[in-house]
Amino acid sequence: MTKQFIFSKVERLSHKNHIDALFNEGKSFSLNPFKIIYRLHPIAAEVPVKVLFAVSKKKFKRAVDRNRLRRIIREAYRLNKHLLVDQLATIPCSLHMGFVYVSDRRDVTFAEIEKQMVSCLERLGKIVGSSSGSGSGS
Repeated sequence: MTKQFIFSKVERLSHKNHIDALFNEGKSFSLNPFKIIYRLHPIAAEVPVKVLFAVSKKKFKRAVDRNRLRRIIREAYRLNKHLLVDQLATIPCSLHMGFVYVSDRRDVTFAEIEKQMVSCLERLGKIVGSSSGSGSGS
């Protein structure tokens, strides 16, 4: 099967109730420069993973800087999301997750972000794969 390197609108976590539930009930871990918040949503959606990207306005006052970082993070996710999506294909629910950029470095390169993104996706795949495997009692 060929990998689809697209990031469509349906893959974005945009519903306010889902975002609130993610931040209130979700589990998290940190892997510099990200804090990853994730939650298994019990109802299967049209896509297995919905994702949110956030960059702090408090740390980056200029919108240009926030937009640049979000664009780099989104591109790194788009190119490497297959690492996570392939593992979650067998799970009957969907995964909601958020990438929060917590570093205060403005001059970060795409290569650095992509390296950490791959590490985050692999770690998240292991966490969700092990928790969903033990949680289903069929």
